[in-house]
Amino acid sequence: MSIDARNHEDAETFDGTGDESGGEPGDDENRSPIQRWADDWIRNPEKAYAVMLVFLGGVLLTTSLFPLYWLFNVAMAPPGQTDIPLIPATIDLSAFVQVFQQVPFARFMFNSLFYAFTVTVFVLLVASLAGYAFGRLEFRGKTPLLFALLVLSFFPPATLFIPLFRAFNQQVPMLGLFTLPVEIYGTPGAVVAPLSAFTMPLAIFILTTFYGQIPDGLEEAARVEGTTRLGALFRVIMPLSAPGVATAGILTFITVYTEFFFSFLMTGNSAAEWAPVVDGVIAFQTQYTVRYDLQAAASLIAIIPVAILVVVAQDKIISGLTQGALKE
Repeated sequence: MSIDARNHEDAETFDGTGDESGGEPGDDENRSPIQRWADDWIRNPEKAYAVMLVFLGGVLLTTSLFPLYWLFNVAMAPPGQTDIPLIPATIDLSAFVQVFQQVPFARFMFNSLFYAFTVTVFVLLVASLAGYAFGRLEFRGKTPLLFALLVLSFFPPATLFIPLFRAFNQQVPMLGLFTLPVEIYGTPGAVVAPLSAFTMPLAIFILTTFYGQIPDGLEEAARVEGTTRLGALFRVIMPLSAPGVATAGILTFITVYTEFFFSFLMTGNSAAEWAPVVDGVIAFQTQYTVRYDLQAAASLIAIIPVAILVVVAQDKIISGLTQGALKE
């Protein structure tokens, strides 16, 4: 076969009268859309990955936001209505005002925010010291202590309620060093103390990982300048581990803010004064009536501080959760 004839056949293969696969003219027109999409995705896998990611993202977004949308629908419904439509017929925001009029809901939110802020500050301070010791120092018993923290993190907190209740209600010597005052039960201290202990292990593990990744040369340079170990921790280690500190703080804050068991039971007769925000949500349920519209409105109002915190600090959260795995 001559060179001209061979070139002529190649031209027919790639012009309108033929295709790359050697199929007959017009095969693409006879195929169904699904077949054409499948062939296109086989030749271009990036398109298939993009479609799957968009689909999965849509499913996750829908399942995550639909409960909030349904709470909004319930809050818009008239009192006593049980047949809630998917789309509210009218927009009535009076339930969000009645929440603050019928119960001291602002006080409940302040209590939870106070607990969350106090516990977060205390946990970050103590966990930073422990994380520095576990992450940057070598001492005997380091591994058993970390294992003990891991065991404590899985211990059911509810099983400790009765011992703590007795300790906070009477003068019980603590390790022979001091005696707890009787009045600690029903005060914020009875809530802050156990919640600080329960959230401490996770913060220690997070900070230990981040503090252990800081190069020793940076700390040694600070020590040469006359800084103590404690000064190096707060001036060098913690600023360089800002994503980890932010992640530990935010997770602790959210855990304490949404906690109900200890913050409700440890307030006792002072529930009206020191009860958490969850108690404000269930306050609209009485022995004979349940105001679902007010409960839904209160739930939406209660999540506003956490939503704002997550939106503002989402970059720190993502960086803190992934930096340890990506850092070389």
